[in-house]
Amino acid sequence: MDEIAPEAEFTADGVLDGRIRLRQARRGYRAGLDAALLAGACDAADGGRVIEAGCGAGGALLAAAARRTGARFVGIERDPAALALARENIAANGLEGRVEALAGDVAKGFRALGLAPFDLAMANPPFFDDPAALRGPAPERAGAWLADEGLAAWTGFMLKAVREGGEILLIHRADRLADLLALLAPKAGSFRIRPVHPFADQPAKRVLVRAIKTGKAPLVLLPPLVLHERDGGKHTAAVEAILRGEAALEWT
Repeated sequence: MDEIAPEAEFTADGVLDGRIRLRQARRGYRAGLDAALLAGACDAADGGRVIEAGCGAGGALLAAAARRTGARFVGIERDPAALALARENIAANGLEGRVEALAGDVAKGFRALGLAPFDLAMANPPFFDDPAALRGPAPERAGAWLADEGLAAWTGFMLKAVREGGEILLIHRADRLADLLALLAPKAGSFRIRPVHPFADQPAKRVLVRAIKTGKAPLVLLPPLVLHERDGGKHTAAVEAILRGEAALEWT
């Protein structure tokens, strides 16, 4: 059985207005707004099977499962400490019947897991491929910030992870949108893109991308999600509703 290092420090955080309790390392990679938006954008149908690549301690995985109570979820994580936390969080929230976390490495491909294809694959891939592109993150966060095998490994994993007609859902840097589309387009289409802006008068910093494997519909650029108002409020009303679990991030 995986064990969490006793010397590590942890926090217990409330997700979806306290519906989910998330234990995570104080200094390691921590699920934040990107994970919350990814979970809010997950539109898995009842009876659907969902896989998250790189689930960490389970922030997006558990929030999505709490929102989509008729679907089943599998998280894949290569870091043993994060995997142990994910399993602990699944049990602590009483979701063992619908959610599980498995050891796995995106770089080794989906087929190495020996699992049947899923209806939906989601991920918040590491934002950088090149260590020279940013100041070095703390060692405990390096795996979450730097994709050893590049973004292509993540898109390749997700394309293999879903059945034909299955959904691929990602949140990533807005300046990598062209790369995402180029990597997914040979085998996926029907793209729907929602830009995420820090303020209404600033460029998007994130994009949520939804694609359908073998989809043929035209690309749709949806209205943006704006995170903050200029009056000093922490989040806009729309974002607060998503964070509390009162609203989903719609794809229409």
